[in-house]
Amino acid sequence: MSSTISPGSSQHAETSPHLRDDIGLFSKKEPIPYQGENERVSTSRTPVTATNRLDIEKDTLVDENASSGGSTTAIRRTVTPVAASVTQPEVLQPKAEYPEGGLRAWLVVCGSFSGMFACFGLMNTVGVLQAYVSAHQLAEYDSSSIGWIFSIYIFLSFFCGVQIGPIFDAKGPRWLVFWGSICLVAGTFGLANSTAGGVGTSLIFTPAVSSIAHFFSIKRGTATGLAATGGSVGGVVFPLILQRLLISIGWTWAIRIMAFIDLFLVCIANLLIRSRLPPRPGGSVWPDFRIFRQLNFAVTTAGVYFMEWGLFIPLTYISSWALDNGVGNQAFAFELLAILNAASFFGRWIPGYAADVIGRFNTMIITMFLCLFSLLVFFIPATVVPDCRIVLAVLFSIFFGFASGSNISLTPVCVGQLCDVEEYGRYYATCYTVVSVGCLTGVPIAGEILTRDGGNYRGLIAFTVACYAAGTVCFAFVRVRRGGWGFFAKA
Repeated sequence: MSSTISPGSSQHAETSPHLRDDIGLFSKKEPIPYQGENERVSTSRTPVTATNRLDIEKDTLVDENASSGGSTTAIRRTVTPVAASVTQPEVLQPKAEYPEGGLRAWLVVCGSFSGMFACFGLMNTVGVLQAYVSAHQLAEYDSSSIGWIFSIYIFLSFFCGVQIGPIFDAKGPRWLVFWGSICLVAGTFGLANSTAGGVGTSLIFTPAVSSIAHFFSIKRGTATGLAATGGSVGGVVFPLILQRLLISIGWTWAIRIMAFIDLFLVCIANLLIRSRLPPRPGGSVWPDFRIFRQLNFAVTTAGVYFMEWGLFIPLTYISSWALDNGVGNQAFAFELLAILNAASFFGRWIPGYAADVIGRFNTMIITMFLCLFSLLVFFIPATVVPDCRIVLAVLFSIFFGFASGSNISLTPVCVGQLCDVEEYGRYYATCYTVVSVGCLTGVPIAGEILTRDGGNYRGLIAFTVACYAAGTVCFAFVRVRRGGWGFFAKA
């Protein structure tokens, strides 16, 4: 018969020869280390940490004389294996603090505004340029061939960022913006904007966006949205200037006047764009595509890819569509692009503010749905209902301009949620290096669709709808992974 021994009974501890005292439960003496086949308990008096804590799971009563028929029982304690050595506590890096405002921070936003005015103002004018050269200098070429000129420009504007982002993280923005300004202005003066202008845009654009992240975290969406409105203002000013100057003084001097405007703007950008945080120790200037192992980042990049694949198609072909379908005169066709860019001014700032309140990915998904809505409800009917084309064209320009404006302003803050600020330039540039392939192929693919459809724009619009639908699915996937299925979850 077995009898239970109280742990507090010292008498039984002294008189029972079979009772083990391996863990010093009944004695005031120093406990004897327990030696097991695959486990060891150290008796050294080291501080208890997550790696050397002795985890005692349970006490059990076992019969040690079962084979001999004895009745003495013993208490055996189950011990989980522990590390043989004590690891040093992890040294936590100090968390970056952000001014979230102040004179210096808002001057950086102002400098980024000027830089994006010069870069994206010109990029948002490609619709006017494409419509003009298609009717004059390149009238004998088809839409697909002409589309390559502007797609190369857009491609280089984003592709070069794969190297520029890591250099920004390691060296800062000053020399990047300086050489970008030279390339942009020289390319525009020399009518080589597709190559030199594209490289210059990339050199200015990446530091302009990344520098804001050094000063803002909670208000990053608002600050980035305000800076991105520079591209919208340029997209309004430049088409209206070209509309007047192309008729009065011709192509060459109209482009050169735009280059003088860009020269003034990039001077402001060089004076004001600065970084704040020191480079991360040991930071490399080389890109690292291993970051695509992070599923959220990889799917976000895919979403941006599909979004940009479709974004520049309406921007490029809205004026040509109006001219080909007799929607107003040439002045009205150019003004449609100005209306679209004017609406995108509010679409870059208001969604940026909303993103800080309800979540960056939530806001991106809402604006993507608005892009789909404008394409399906306004643009497609405008191609098949001749009597309402002017009204539908204006409504499409307003709705799509507002919704697509966030495509530029929200992408940086969405990517910024997936990395540390010291690596922001690398992540953002790597993302847009992949996205640049979509920018390179989107406009020529749309041009080829237009050519095969005999000048009918319905296939082109359907391709744009498919791009935005795929991008919406990607952003929704990341949003669910970060915030769950809750409708009001901030993500």
